[in-house]
Amino acid sequence: MRVAVGAIAAIQGVLCLTHGGGQIFEFFICLMLAGCGACLLIGFLTPVASILAAIVTLADALSWLPEAAPNLIGGKLAHLELIVLAGAIALLGPGAFSLDARLFGRHVIVIPPASRASSS
Repeated sequence: MRVAVGAIAAIQGVLCLTHGGGQIFEFFICLMLAGCGACLLIGFLTPVASILAAIVTLADALSWLPEAAPNLIGGKLAHLELIVLAGAIALLGPGAFSLDARLFGRHVIVIPPASRASSS
């Protein structure tokens, strides 16, 4: 899921940058999408990158500016899907095959067994 969202965001950002619209807001959205997509692809700062991707996609969906010429995220429903998936990635974490897992190690939550009190 992380790779799929990262690829979509990175490709959309690069396509938008190459066919630039000329407005600062549009350039900022394209640059942020490309950067967040690249971070999600390699698994670096996954929670931060996915939250930023969701915020930038929400800003793009609510924007009154015209869409860039080549657009992978064609409609408002596709924007919503990318926002939900990016939010899910932020909550799930980077996964085992990511740069975050390599740099910071995998975190395992150990739940101790519940002690049973004697009812005498």
